[in-house]
Amino acid sequence: MRSPLRLRAPIVLPCDPACTVLRDAVVDVDAEGRIAWCGPFADAPDSAAPVRSLPGILLPGLVNTHAHSPMTVLRGMGGDLPLLRWLREIIWPAEAKLTPADIEAGMALGSVEMLRGGITTSVEQYFQTEHVVRALGATGQRAIVGPAIVDTPGHNWRAQLDEISARIDVDGRFTGKDDRIEIAYGPHSAYTLPPHALTLVGEAARARSALVLVHVAESAQEDVVQRERHGSVPAMLAEVGLYGGRVLAAHAVHLSDEDIAVFAEHGVGVAHCPGSNAKLASGVARLADLRAAGVAVGLGTDGPASNDDLDLWEEMRLAALFARIAAADSSALVAADTLLLATRGGATAIGRDDIGALEAGRWADLIHVDVDDPAFTAGLSVSDEHLLANLVWAAGTRLVRDVWVAGDQVIADREPTQVDRAKVQAAAGAVTRRLIR
Repeated sequence: MRSPLRLRAPIVLPCDPACTVLRDAVVDVDAEGRIAWCGPFADAPDSAAPVRSLPGILLPGLVNTHAHSPMTVLRGMGGDLPLLRWLREIIWPAEAKLTPADIEAGMALGSVEMLRGGITTSVEQYFQTEHVVRALGATGQRAIVGPAIVDTPGHNWRAQLDEISARIDVDGRFTGKDDRIEIAYGPHSAYTLPPHALTLVGEAARARSALVLVHVAESAQEDVVQRERHGSVPAMLAEVGLYGGRVLAAHAVHLSDEDIAVFAEHGVGVAHCPGSNAKLASGVARLADLRAAGVAVGLGTDGPASNDDLDLWEEMRLAALFARIAAADSSALVAADTLLLATRGGATAIGRDDIGALEAGRWADLIHVDVDDPAFTAGLSVSDEHLLANLVWAAGTRLVRDVWVAGDQVIADREPTQVDRAKVQAAAGAVTRRLIR
């Protein structure tokens, strides 16, 4: 068991619903790796824990609600193709050549990249669960891992579904140190699975309180048959019984008003991936309308082969920019709302109330942002609105200095503490070089 710790900083952002800015504040971490208290130093309870003073901003770790991080080894392949051609001509053939060790190497690199950028939790959908989990265990990152379920050549969706259910039934939904890994169900989409498969996935997940990760209406060219038969993919998923538990719809770009109402009615969360959607010319999700309808929305990077980075700070800026353009309103998504999408909002979208904010009882997943940078030349004694604007619009991954997951420091002065970054990069690079020969 770790020792209790008190972190003190000139600025602490607990990411409560009001996006409060605390000045000269502390975060107390208990021996179990959870937050014991967060608030102004003047009001802090007595504590015998050692105090670590940090010169900058403390905030919750970012939540990446949609990723396929093992695809770091496929980064840059087919980068100028539209989604369906990119998948069928480049990605799926390349993935068929990946070994379990390749996937582990790719996940390790993705995890290091995310942690260095302040992403403490990632929602992963990929194959070879054991190797994905092992890579995450090595780096110390938290994740929700939804093994892929697809009905494509070389894959048996029923066997994949049964394997996930059996794993949860035998080992439980959570695994790893401090239960950092949650197992979920990852049905790829309505166009890669028959309807009755989605029905069975929904039933299995609800019986185990597990999250379902599914791509929905990412591009206009997919799901043509499903739209013709059911009107829309969200409507189809309701008809086949996928909803009713924890469901996260990734992308959700091409939605009607009725689709958004369906999501709101069934409590479906959305993983908004503006960078990937823009790069693949898939479209722009209706972020403002989703939020107005009460749909829980988080931000996702998507895979590093379609984005091509794992940078949630960039996604924050893109989400705000696209929302403002779509509404022709520069106040459509302000800095405070944008920050909450990447933290508290992401946790809510995936049905987790133990991460995403600095509140007593939640896991002590924190990031320390350095302010010795042109982004903060006016210092920290500016208004709250000005401070948040600098953080969201001008800062970025380069300023993430230290990262903790469950109270354990996994990034110190921008370098991982649990693995050797050079070795991780070399292993993933060797995989890519082999694939492109």
